[in-house]
Amino acid sequence: MKILRRSFLQAGAAAAAAQAFPHGARADLYPSRPITMIVPFPPGGPTDTPGRVIAERMSASLGQPVIVENVGGAEGSIGTGRVARANPDGYTIVLGVTNTHVMNGAFYKLPYDVLHDFAPISPLFTAPLVLYARNTLPAENLRELIAWLKANREKATAGFGTATFQVVNVFFEKEIGTQLTLVPYHGSAPGIQDLIAGQIDLYFTTPVELALVRAGSIKAYAVTSDARLPQAPDIPTFAEMGLPTLSFSNWYGLFAPKGTSADIVGKLDAAAVEALADPKAQARLVDLGYQVFPRERQTPEALGAMQKADAEKWWPIIKEAGIGAQ
Repeated sequence: MKILRRSFLQAGAAAAAAQAFPHGARADLYPSRPITMIVPFPPGGPTDTPGRVIAERMSASLGQPVIVENVGGAEGSIGTGRVARANPDGYTIVLGVTNTHVMNGAFYKLPYDVLHDFAPISPLFTAPLVLYARNTLPAENLRELIAWLKANREKATAGFGTATFQVVNVFFEKEIGTQLTLVPYHGSAPGIQDLIAGQIDLYFTTPVELALVRAGSIKAYAVTSDARLPQAPDIPTFAEMGLPTLSFSNWYGLFAPKGTSADIVGKLDAAAVEALADPKAQARLVDLGYQVFPRERQTPEALGAMQKADAEKWWPIIKEAGIGAQ
Protein backbone atom coordinates (compact mmCIF):
# COMPACT_ATOMS: atom_id res chain seq x y z
CA MET A 1 0.00 0.00 0.00
CA LYS A 2 2.84 2.38 0.81
CA ILE A 3 4.40 1.70 -2.59
CA LEU A 4 1.08 2.27 -4.36
CA ARG A 5 0.49 5.47 -2.38
CA ARG A 6 3.99 6.77 -3.23
CA SER A 7 3.46 6.00 -6.93
CA PHE A 8 0.13 7.79 -6.84
CA LEU A 9 1.70 10.88 -5.27
CA GLN A 10 4.54 10.87 -7.80
CA ALA A 11 2.07 10.60 -10.66
CA GLY A 12 0.08 13.47 -9.20
CA ALA A 13 3.19 15.63 -8.95
CA ALA A 14 4.10 14.84 -12.56
CA ALA A 15 0.61 15.74 -13.71
CA ALA A 16 0.79 19.03 -11.83
CA ALA A 17 4.13 19.81 -13.45
CA ALA A 18 2.70 19.04 -16.88
CA GLN A 19 -0.21 21.41 -16.22
CA ALA A 20 2.25 24.13 -15.24
CA PHE A 21 3.76 23.85 -18.74
CA PRO A 22 0.69 23.21 -20.95
CA HIS A 23 2.64 23.51 -24.21
CA GLY A 24 5.39 21.14 -23.22
CA ALA A 25 7.71 24.01 -22.30
CA ARG A 26 9.58 22.23 -19.51
CA ALA A 27 12.21 24.87 -18.75
CA ASP A 28 14.55 22.32 -17.15
CA LEU A 29 14.55 20.25 -20.37
CA TYR A 30 14.61 23.18 -22.77
CA PRO A 31 15.58 23.03 -25.55
CA SER A 32 14.88 19.43 -26.50
CA ARG A 33 14.18 20.04 -30.20
CA PRO A 34 14.98 22.58 -32.94
CA ILE A 35 14.01 26.23 -32.47
CA THR A 36 12.51 28.29 -35.29
CA MET A 37 13.72 31.87 -35.66
CA ILE A 38 11.27 33.78 -37.83
CA VAL A 39 12.89 36.48 -39.95
CA PRO A 40 9.88 38.53 -41.11
CA PHE A 41 11.50 39.60 -44.39
CA PRO A 42 12.73 37.89 -47.58
CA PRO A 43 16.06 36.05 -47.73
CA GLY A 44 19.24 38.00 -48.35
CA GLY A 45 18.11 41.30 -46.86
CA PRO A 46 19.52 43.39 -43.98
CA THR A 47 17.58 41.42 -41.36
CA ASP A 48 18.09 37.95 -42.79
CA THR A 49 21.87 38.14 -43.29
CA PRO A 50 22.92 39.04 -39.72
CA GLY A 51 20.10 36.87 -38.37
CA ARG A 52 21.71 33.79 -39.87
CA VAL A 53 25.03 34.69 -38.25
CA ILE A 54 23.35 34.79 -34.83
CA ALA A 55 21.22 31.69 -35.42
CA GLU A 56 24.23 29.57 -36.35
CA ARG A 57 26.16 30.57 -33.23
CA MET A 58 23.12 30.20 -30.94
CA SER A 59 22.67 26.65 -32.23
CA ALA A 60 26.08 25.75 -30.86
CA SER A 61 25.28 27.31 -27.47
CA LEU A 62 21.84 25.69 -27.10
CA GLY A 63 22.76 22.26 -28.42
CA GLN A 64 19.80 22.35 -30.83
CA PRO A 65 19.48 23.80 -34.34
CA VAL A 66 18.12 27.34 -34.58
CA ILE A 67 16.42 27.26 -37.97
CA VAL A 68 15.83 30.54 -39.80
CA GLU A 69 12.45 30.74 -41.55
CA ASN A 70 11.74 33.73 -43.78
CA VAL A 71 8.12 34.89 -43.55
CA GLY A 72 7.89 38.17 -45.47
CA GLY A 73 4.99 40.45 -46.30
CA ALA A 74 3.18 43.54 -44.98
CA GLU A 75 6.44 45.17 -43.89
CA GLY A 76 7.27 42.35 -41.52
CA SER A 77 3.88 42.14 -39.81
CA ILE A 78 2.93 38.72 -41.21
CA GLY A 79 5.93 36.87 -39.80
CA THR A 80 5.83 38.91 -36.59
CA GLY A 81 2.15 38.11 -36.16
CA ARG A 82 2.84 34.40 -36.52
CA VAL A 83 5.15 34.58 -33.51
CA ALA A 84 2.61 36.61 -31.51
CA ARG A 85 0.16 33.71 -31.99
CA ALA A 86 2.69 30.91 -31.41
CA ASN A 87 2.83 28.72 -28.31
CA PRO A 88 4.92 30.45 -25.63
CA ASP A 89 7.23 27.45 -25.33
CA GLY A 90 10.48 28.98 -26.60
CA TYR A 91 10.48 27.05 -29.87
CA THR A 92 9.27 29.94 -32.05
CA ILE A 93 11.00 33.31 -31.75
CA VAL A 94 11.33 36.33 -34.04
CA LEU A 95 14.20 38.57 -35.03
CA GLY A 96 12.48 41.90 -34.54
CA VAL A 97 13.65 45.30 -35.74
CA THR A 98 12.60 48.89 -35.09
CA ASN A 99 9.92 48.81 -37.76
CA THR A 100 8.33 45.46 -36.82
CA HIS A 101 8.22 46.16 -33.08
CA VAL A 102 7.75 49.95 -33.07
CA MET A 103 6.88 51.59 -36.41
CA ASN A 104 4.28 49.06 -37.55
CA GLY A 105 2.30 49.81 -34.40
CA ALA A 106 1.73 53.34 -35.73
CA PHE A 107 1.16 52.33 -39.35
CA TYR A 108 -1.26 49.42 -39.13
CA LYS A 109 -4.27 48.19 -37.22
CA LEU A 110 -2.57 44.95 -36.28
CA PRO A 111 -4.21 41.81 -34.84
CA TYR A 112 -1.57 41.91 -32.12
CA ASP A 113 0.04 44.54 -29.88
CA VAL A 114 3.69 45.23 -30.71
CA LEU A 115 4.42 46.35 -27.15
CA HIS A 116 2.46 43.84 -25.10
CA ASP A 117 2.16 40.57 -27.06
CA PHE A 118 5.87 39.68 -26.98
CA ALA A 119 8.45 38.75 -24.39
CA PRO A 120 11.72 40.61 -25.09
CA ILE A 121 14.72 38.28 -25.10
CA SER A 122 17.84 40.24 -25.99
CA PRO A 123 18.94 43.30 -27.99
CA LEU A 124 21.50 42.22 -30.58
CA PHE A 125 22.94 45.08 -32.63
CA THR A 126 22.20 48.34 -34.39
CA ALA A 127 22.85 49.56 -37.90
CA PRO A 128 22.60 53.02 -39.48
CA LEU A 129 21.12 53.51 -42.92
CA VAL A 130 23.04 54.30 -46.09
CA LEU A 131 21.56 56.27 -48.97
CA TYR A 132 22.29 54.15 -52.05
CA ALA A 133 21.66 55.09 -55.69
CA ARG A 134 21.76 53.48 -59.11
CA ASN A 135 25.29 53.67 -60.52
CA THR A 136 24.13 55.60 -63.60
CA LEU A 137 22.82 58.52 -61.58
CA PRO A 138 24.93 61.57 -62.62
CA ALA A 139 25.48 63.11 -59.16
CA GLU A 140 28.94 62.43 -57.68
CA ASN A 141 28.21 63.54 -54.09
CA LEU A 142 25.29 64.39 -51.80
CA ARG A 143 25.21 68.09 -52.73
CA GLU A 144 25.03 67.24 -56.43
CA LEU A 145 22.39 64.62 -55.67
CA ILE A 146 20.20 67.16 -53.86
CA ALA A 147 20.50 69.56 -56.80
CA TRP A 148 19.55 66.74 -59.20
CA LEU A 149 16.57 65.74 -57.06
CA LYS A 150 15.28 69.31 -56.98
CA ALA A 151 15.62 69.50 -60.75
CA ASN A 152 13.69 66.23 -61.07
CA ARG A 153 10.99 66.89 -58.48
CA GLU A 154 8.41 64.06 -58.35
CA LYS A 155 10.27 62.24 -61.14
CA ALA A 156 12.99 60.76 -58.94
CA THR A 157 12.06 57.40 -57.41
CA ALA A 158 13.03 56.02 -54.00
CA GLY A 159 12.31 52.48 -52.92
CA PHE A 160 11.60 51.30 -49.38
CA GLY A 161 10.92 47.89 -47.85
CA THR A 162 9.72 48.81 -44.37
CA ALA A 163 7.80 51.51 -42.54
CA THR A 164 11.06 52.69 -40.97
CA PHE A 165 12.67 53.31 -44.33
CA GLN A 166 9.54 55.07 -45.57
CA VAL A 167 9.75 57.48 -42.65
CA VAL A 168 13.40 58.18 -43.42
CA ASN A 169 12.57 58.86 -47.07
CA VAL A 170 9.83 61.31 -46.09
CA PHE A 171 12.14 63.09 -43.64
CA PHE A 172 14.82 63.26 -46.34
CA GLU A 173 12.57 64.81 -48.98
CA LYS A 174 11.13 67.31 -46.52
CA GLU A 175 14.59 68.25 -45.25
CA ILE A 176 15.97 68.98 -48.74
CA GLY A 177 12.75 70.58 -50.02
CA THR A 178 11.74 68.26 -52.82
CA GLN A 179 9.35 65.38 -53.43
CA LEU A 180 10.16 61.79 -54.32
CA THR A 181 7.99 59.12 -55.86
CA LEU A 182 8.10 56.37 -53.24
CA VAL A 183 8.04 52.75 -54.40
CA PRO A 184 7.19 50.05 -51.80
CA TYR A 185 8.89 46.63 -51.80
CA HIS A 186 8.45 43.42 -49.81
CA GLY A 187 11.84 43.83 -48.14
CA SER A 188 15.15 45.38 -49.13
CA ALA A 189 16.47 42.51 -51.26
CA PRO A 190 14.03 43.04 -54.19
CA GLY A 191 14.41 46.82 -53.88
CA ILE A 192 18.19 46.61 -54.17
CA GLN A 193 17.82 44.31 -57.17
CA ASP A 194 15.76 46.99 -58.92
CA LEU A 195 18.32 49.62 -57.88
CA ILE A 196 21.11 47.59 -59.50
CA ALA A 197 18.97 47.24 -62.62
CA GLY A 198 18.38 51.01 -62.71
CA GLN A 199 14.61 50.66 -62.23
CA ILE A 200 14.63 53.09 -59.28
CA ASP A 201 16.96 55.95 -58.34
CA LEU A 202 17.48 55.72 -54.57
CA TYR A 203 17.20 53.29 -51.69
CA PHE A 204 17.83 53.69 -47.96
CA THR A 205 18.93 50.50 -46.22
CA THR A 206 21.67 49.19 -43.92
CA PRO A 207 25.42 48.95 -44.67
CA VAL A 208 24.98 45.30 -45.64
CA GLU A 209 24.95 46.43 -49.30
CA LEU A 210 28.34 48.17 -49.16
CA ALA A 211 29.92 45.25 -51.02
CA LEU A 212 27.83 46.25 -54.04
CA VAL A 213 29.23 49.78 -53.76
CA ARG A 214 32.79 48.43 -53.74
CA ALA A 215 31.93 46.32 -56.79
CA GLY A 216 30.61 49.38 -58.64
CA SER A 217 27.07 48.01 -58.93
CA ILE A 218 25.50 50.91 -57.01
CA LYS A 219 26.55 54.24 -55.44
CA ALA A 220 26.46 55.44 -51.83
CA TYR A 221 26.06 59.11 -50.91
CA ALA A 222 25.75 59.36 -47.11
CA VAL A 223 25.19 57.41 -43.89
CA THR A 224 22.79 58.18 -41.01
CA SER A 225 25.28 57.29 -38.24
CA ASP A 226 26.86 59.91 -35.99
CA ALA A 227 30.34 59.05 -37.30
CA ARG A 228 31.66 57.61 -40.55
CA LEU A 229 31.67 53.84 -40.80
CA PRO A 230 35.06 52.16 -40.29
CA GLN A 231 34.45 49.88 -43.27
CA ALA A 232 33.46 52.84 -45.50
CA PRO A 233 35.40 55.91 -44.31
CA ASP A 234 34.93 57.68 -47.64
CA ILE A 235 31.13 57.92 -47.20
CA PRO A 236 30.20 61.09 -45.25
CA THR A 237 27.49 61.31 -42.61
CA PHE A 238 24.35 63.33 -43.26
CA ALA A 239 25.22 65.48 -40.23
CA GLU A 240 28.55 66.58 -41.65
CA MET A 241 26.81 67.36 -44.94
CA GLY A 242 24.43 69.73 -43.13
CA LEU A 243 21.49 67.36 -42.50
CA PRO A 244 21.73 66.47 -38.78
CA THR A 245 18.07 65.44 -38.52
CA LEU A 246 18.93 62.37 -40.59
CA SER A 247 20.86 60.70 -37.77
CA PHE A 248 19.25 57.35 -37.09
CA SER A 249 20.11 53.73 -36.33
CA ASN A 250 17.90 50.68 -36.72
CA TRP A 251 18.03 48.19 -33.81
CA TYR A 252 17.58 44.43 -33.93
CA GLY A 253 16.49 42.13 -31.11
CA LEU A 254 15.00 38.74 -30.33
CA PHE A 255 11.42 38.35 -29.09
CA ALA A 256 9.32 35.38 -27.96
CA PRO A 257 5.53 35.18 -27.61
CA LYS A 258 4.02 36.75 -24.51
CA GLY A 259 3.81 34.21 -21.70
CA THR A 260 7.12 32.51 -22.40
CA SER A 261 8.63 31.58 -19.03
CA ALA A 262 11.41 33.71 -17.57
CA ASP A 263 13.65 30.64 -17.38
CA ILE A 264 13.34 29.96 -21.11
CA VAL A 265 13.80 33.64 -21.96
CA GLY A 266 16.91 33.59 -19.79
CA LYS A 267 18.34 30.59 -21.65
CA LEU A 268 17.72 32.25 -25.01
CA ASP A 269 19.23 35.51 -23.81
CA ALA A 270 22.33 33.68 -22.54
CA ALA A 271 22.72 31.96 -25.92
CA ALA A 272 22.39 35.31 -27.73
CA VAL A 273 24.96 36.93 -25.41
CA GLU A 274 27.37 34.06 -26.06
CA ALA A 275 26.80 34.36 -29.81
CA LEU A 276 27.53 38.10 -29.77
CA ALA A 277 30.71 37.52 -27.77
CA ASP A 278 32.08 35.05 -30.31
CA PRO A 279 34.99 36.76 -32.14
CA LYS A 280 34.11 35.25 -35.53
CA ALA A 281 30.44 36.22 -35.30
CA GLN A 282 31.34 39.69 -34.06
CA ALA A 283 33.84 40.22 -36.89
CA ARG A 284 31.24 39.12 -39.44
CA LEU A 285 28.64 41.52 -38.02
CA VAL A 286 31.08 44.43 -37.99
CA ASP A 287 32.07 43.66 -41.57
CA LEU A 288 28.38 43.86 -42.51
CA GLY A 289 28.08 47.26 -40.81
CA TYR A 290 26.35 46.26 -37.57
CA GLN A 291 27.34 47.46 -34.09
CA VAL A 292 26.84 45.02 -31.21
CA PHE A 293 25.18 46.38 -28.07
CA PRO A 294 27.43 46.68 -25.01
CA ARG A 295 27.25 43.62 -22.74
CA GLU A 296 25.40 45.49 -19.99
CA ARG A 297 22.56 46.24 -22.42
CA GLN A 298 22.13 42.68 -23.67
CA THR A 299 19.17 41.91 -21.39
CA PRO A 300 15.41 41.41 -21.85
CA GLU A 301 14.76 44.47 -19.68
CA ALA A 302 16.98 46.69 -21.85
CA LEU A 303 15.24 45.56 -25.04
CA GLY A 304 11.79 46.20 -23.57
CA ALA A 305 12.80 49.66 -22.34
CA MET A 306 14.31 50.59 -25.72
CA GLN A 307 11.19 49.44 -27.55
CA LYS A 308 8.92 51.48 -25.28
CA ALA A 309 11.11 54.59 -25.54
CA ASP A 310 11.13 54.43 -29.35
CA ALA A 311 7.35 54.04 -29.48
CA GLU A 312 6.98 57.13 -27.30
CA LYS A 313 9.36 59.00 -29.62
CA TRP A 314 8.23 57.89 -33.08
CA TRP A 315 4.48 57.34 -32.84
CA PRO A 316 3.63 61.03 -32.27
CA ILE A 317 6.05 62.07 -35.05
CA ILE A 318 4.45 59.65 -37.54
CA LYS A 319 0.96 60.82 -36.57
CA GLU A 320 1.86 64.49 -36.83
CA ALA A 321 3.53 64.01 -40.22
CA GLY A 322 0.51 62.12 -41.54
CA ILE A 323 2.67 59.32 -42.88
CA GLY A 324 0.73 56.20 -43.78
CA ALA A 325 1.76 52.71 -44.81
CA GLN A 326 1.87 52.18 -48.55
